[in-house]
Amino acid sequence: MMFKELFAGEVVTELLQQLNDISRKSCFYKSSALSLIRRIEELLPIIQELKYSGVELPAFRQSQLSHFSETLRGGLELARQVLGSGRWNVYKNVQLVRKMEKLEKQIERFIRGPMQAHLLADVHHMRFETMERFNRLEERLDSMNAGPGTSGRQGIEAEEDSNLGVFGGIGLEIGKSKVKKMLIERDDLSVVGIWGIGGSGKTTLANEIRRDNQVRSYFNNRILFLTVSQSPDLEQLRANIWGFITGNDDISHTSNIYLPQGKSQFEWGCGARTLVVLDDVWSLSVLEQLIFKVPTYKTLVISRCKFPKRVVNEVYEVELLREDESMSLFCHSAFGQKSIPPTGDATLVKQIVDECKGLPLALKVIGASLQDQPEMYWINARKRLSRGEPICESHENKLLDRMETSVECLKKKVKECFLDLGSFPEDKKIPLDVLVNMWVEIHNIDEEEAFAILLELSEKNLLTLVKDARAGDAFCSYYEISVTQHDVLRDLAIHLSNQGDVNDRKRLLMPRRDTELPREWEKNTDQPFNAQIVSVHTGEMREMDWFNMEFPKAEVLILNFSADEYFLPPFIDNMPKLRALIVINHGATEATLQNFSVFSNLANLRSLWLEKVVVPQLSNTTVPLRNLWKLSMVLCKVSNSLDPSVLDLPQIFPRLSELVIEYCDDLIKLPLSICKVNSLQSVSITNCHQLHELPADLGMLKKLQILRLYACPELKTLPPGIGELVGLKYLDISQCVNLKYLPREIGKLTSLEKIDMRDCLQIVSLPTPTILSNMKSLRRVICDEEVFGQWRNLEKAVPDLHVQVAEKWYSLEWLNG
Repeated sequence: MMFKELFAGEVVTELLQQLNDISRKSCFYKSSALSLIRRIEELLPIIQELKYSGVELPAFRQSQLSHFSETLRGGLELARQVLGSGRWNVYKNVQLVRKMEKLEKQIERFIRGPMQAHLLADVHHMRFETMERFNRLEERLDSMNAGPGTSGRQGIEAEEDSNLGVFGGIGLEIGKSKVKKMLIERDDLSVVGIWGIGGSGKTTLANEIRRDNQVRSYFNNRILFLTVSQSPDLEQLRANIWGFITGNDDISHTSNIYLPQGKSQFEWGCGARTLVVLDDVWSLSVLEQLIFKVPTYKTLVISRCKFPKRVVNEVYEVELLREDESMSLFCHSAFGQKSIPPTGDATLVKQIVDECKGLPLALKVIGASLQDQPEMYWINARKRLSRGEPICESHENKLLDRMETSVECLKKKVKECFLDLGSFPEDKKIPLDVLVNMWVEIHNIDEEEAFAILLELSEKNLLTLVKDARAGDAFCSYYEISVTQHDVLRDLAIHLSNQGDVNDRKRLLMPRRDTELPREWEKNTDQPFNAQIVSVHTGEMREMDWFNMEFPKAEVLILNFSADEYFLPPFIDNMPKLRALIVINHGATEATLQNFSVFSNLANLRSLWLEKVVVPQLSNTTVPLRNLWKLSMVLCKVSNSLDPSVLDLPQIFPRLSELVIEYCDDLIKLPLSICKVNSLQSVSITNCHQLHELPADLGMLKKLQILRLYACPELKTLPPGIGELVGLKYLDISQCVNLKYLPREIGKLTSLEKIDMRDCLQIVSLPTPTILSNMKSLRRVICDEEVFGQWRNLEKAVPDLHVQVAEKWYSLEWLNG
C-alpha cells in the first residue's frame, strides 16, 4: 500500500509496466543475438553476391542493396555487442535489446518486400555478365600493353596503374559509379575528389573513369590528365589547363597571354564541357591556383590529403580490397593467374595476403617480389613482414620508399609524431589519451597542438580517427576518441625508426608480440641505449626473462603484454628521465603486476596509464610519485589500491592534476583523502558500475574544473558539498540512471559552463528557477525531454544559455561512426 501511495499516478504505472516488459525481454537477449547472427550470416553472402557480381544495377537498386548490406553488418556488430555485454550492465542491455528488435523488423520488411522476386530473377544474368566482364578486362589489358604509352597533354600514368586495374576493376565498380554520378549527374559540384591512402588505387580509379565511354561522351572527349606532384611548375600547369579550356593549345607559361582571374573566368562559360583530372595533389594552396571558375568546366582531384569542402565539393574515399579481390590481385602478381596454383601452399599465401591488409600496391609489389621464389624464401618473407621489415630491396624501393613520400612532406614535429605510432601493436585501437600524454611529454607541446597534429595526420590519410558519438564536444575526454592505422603505414613508421645502429635509435621498438626480448637488444647490452621511446610487446614475463639494459635518455616506456601475471622490467630503475609509463594488458583478465617497487625511483614520472591490471596497494613509502600530474586506470581492479585505511593521496601524489578511472567495476567509493589533493583540476570516474557514493567533502577541491561521472548507474545522489566547487566548469552525470535529483546547492556553481545530464531517467524535476538563475556562466545544457522545459525557463535569467535535448541513438547509424 505504501509503495502505491508513494508512486501513484498514471505516468508511474505506465513506467512500471514498461520496465517489467523490458526486464522480461532482456532475459532472452543473448539467445536472440545468436539467432540474429545466424540469420544475417545466411543473408549477407547473397546480398554481397548481388552487389558485386559485376552488373551495373540501376541506381535505386544499388542504393537499396548497399543500405541493406550496411544494415546487416551493423546488425552483426550489434549482436556481438549483446553477446559481450555483462548481465550487470542493465541500462546498456535494455538499449541493445531495443536496437535488436528494431533491426529484426527492418530485415523482415526487406525480405517480404518487392525486392525479393526482382533481385533473385537477375542472379543467373548477373553471373553470366561477370564472366564476360573478366574476359573483356583481360582483352583490354592485352591491347593496352601492346599499344604505345601516353605522354604530354594526355598525362603521365602512375606506376600503380599498370596491373591494379585487372582485378581491381570489379572492386572499383562501386567507386567508379559514385564518382561518375558526381561528375555527370551533379551540376552543383564543380570540383570532385578521390581520396585515399597511398597505393590504394586512386589513380587506377581515375583512369578507369576517364576511359569510361559514358564519361568521354558527356565531356565530348575533352578530358585532360595532369600529374601535379609535390614540386609542381604552377605557371605551366595553369597555362596548360587554361589553354585546354579555351581550345588554345599554344598557350604556355612563357606566353604573354592573360589568364583571367576571379569573376572574369565566368565569362568563358559558353564553351564545351571540359574535365581536368589533377593527380597527385599535395597542397591546398597549389590546388586553389589550379581551379578555374568556369561553369562548363569540372575538376577531378586525386590526393592522399583531405581538402576542405569549400574547395573540393564532394569526395569519394577509396575503399581497400576485399579478401577475394586481394587474393586475385596477389596471385596475378605472384603466379600470373587469378588463383593459387595446385602446387602452392594455400595457408602460406593467405598469411602473406593478410599482411597486406587489402592495399593494392602492397599486394602487387610483394606478390611480384615472391614470383618464382622457393618455399623457404616465402616463409622468410612472411616472418619479415610480421616484424614490419622489407622482404627484399624491391619491396623496400617500390612500396616503403613510395609510401615514404607521404611522410617526407610533413613538418619535423608532425613527422616525429607519425613515427611514434609504430610504438603500438598492430590491429589495436590506440586511445587518443595515451598519444596526447606521450606527445605532450616528449615533444614539448600542449594538448591543443597535439590534437591539431592528430587532425593533420588524419587529413593526410596517415591514420584513422574512431570517434565516440560525443567526441569533439567542449570538455570531451580524449578517451572518447581512438586511433587506428593501416599495417603498411605502421610498418613504414617502424622501418624508418629502425634505421641505424640499435643503440643509437630514437625509438627502440618490438614490432610484434614475442615470447622474449629481441636478440639484437641482448647482443648490445654492453652499451647504453639512447632511445627516447622504448616499446615492449610480449606475453607473460618473469624476473628471469629480463636482462639488464641502460636507458639514460628514455622518456617514454610502453609495455604491451597478454598475461595473467607480469613482472615489471627491472631496467625501469635505469630510466632516470622517464616521464610517461604506459602499461596495457591485452589478455582476457586483469593481470597481477609484480616488482611494483621500481616505482620508488621514478622521481620524474609525470603520466601513468594502467590498463586491465590489478593495481597494487599504493602507499607513500612504495610509490612517492612527487611529480605525477596524470593518473589513468582503465579496466583495472582498484579496490585494494584505493583502500582508505592506508591511502594518503596528497602524500603520494602531491601534484596530481588529472585523475581518470574508467570501467573499474570494483570501485564502490572514492577514498576520503582525494578531497585533500588540492592540485586536482579534472576527475573522470566513468563506466564504474558499482560506484554508489562520492565523498561528502568533495567541495574541498577548489581548483577542480572538470567532473565526469558518466555511466555510473549505482550513484543515487550528489553530495551537497558539490556546491562548493567554485572553479567547476563542466559537470557530466549522463547515464547515471539512478540519480534521483540535483541538489539545490548546484545553484552555487557560478563558474559552471556546461552540464550533460542525458539519460538521467530518475530526474524529472529541477531545483527552482530562483536557485538555478545564479548560474550566470552556464552556456550549454544537454538533457532529456522530461526536464527540457524546466531548463528552457532559465534562458530568460541566463541569456547565453542553450538547452539541447539529447539524441536517442536507436538507429544503426551509430555503428558507422
